[in-house]
Amino acid sequence: MFDLTGKSAIVTGSTRGIGRAIAEGLIAQGARVLISSETAGDTARVAAELGMPGQACDVSDDHALSGLVERALSEFGGIDTLVCNAGITGRAGMFAQVDMADYARVMAINLTSQVTLCNLVLPHIAARGGGAAILMSSLSGLRGNLRINAYALSKAGVAQLARNLAVEWGPHAVRVNAISPGFIATELSGPLLADQEFMARRMAMTPLRRAGTPEEIAGAAVFLASPAAAFITGQNLVVDGGTLITDGS
Repeated sequence: MFDLTGKSAIVTGSTRGIGRAIAEGLIAQGARVLISSETAGDTARVAAELGMPGQACDVSDDHALSGLVERALSEFGGIDTLVCNAGITGRAGMFAQVDMADYARVMAINLTSQVTLCNLVLPHIAARGGGAAILMSSLSGLRGNLRINAYALSKAGVAQLARNLAVEWGPHAVRVNAISPGFIATELSGPLLADQEFMARRMAMTPLRRAGTPEEIAGAAVFLASPAAAFITGQNLVVDGGTLITDGS
């Protein structure tokens, strides 16, 4: 039910953390994956390590996104799965002090790029007889918070984008879902993992009492890409150890 042999995928932001884990998970199930990040050196290195093609791509650049899709079509002859994972957190702070230039960059990378890339890729997925798009949202897009302003807003938009595209593309056998990770132990979260006071408070809000791993997000992505999820579309799968549903007790 999870076999992806013969399938092809694009995974943005796939040189580290959650994106790399998703790429590795898809490859382990037989898929061919186009590795991508904005840094050419990192993209080439990881692509070589995984034995897959790589294409550097700044997702805020529409021309670069078109090039990414063209490379996938050239390498694979078609596209079955799209994973929009690339994103940035932007500057922390309240909206009352928001830097609008930073806000615009966060929205461009986290949300607008996913709209553009889906518009480029979903017709090709439909042409293959159907497949899946997986959009990376976040737990922060489901709760109010004081300091993650543009990031949380962009991720809430991603979840809505998945619902809208699921309605639009469902008649063409294209499934579109979002994943909302909670607190995941990655290189980027290293400073928070080292902050004992933060971790004690944060884990007290999580029923499983631990951070998640990139591989656990990858498992959700492989599921959504696979035949096992063939009747699932328009959903926002929360992978957070229970943080969203707990009362903190």
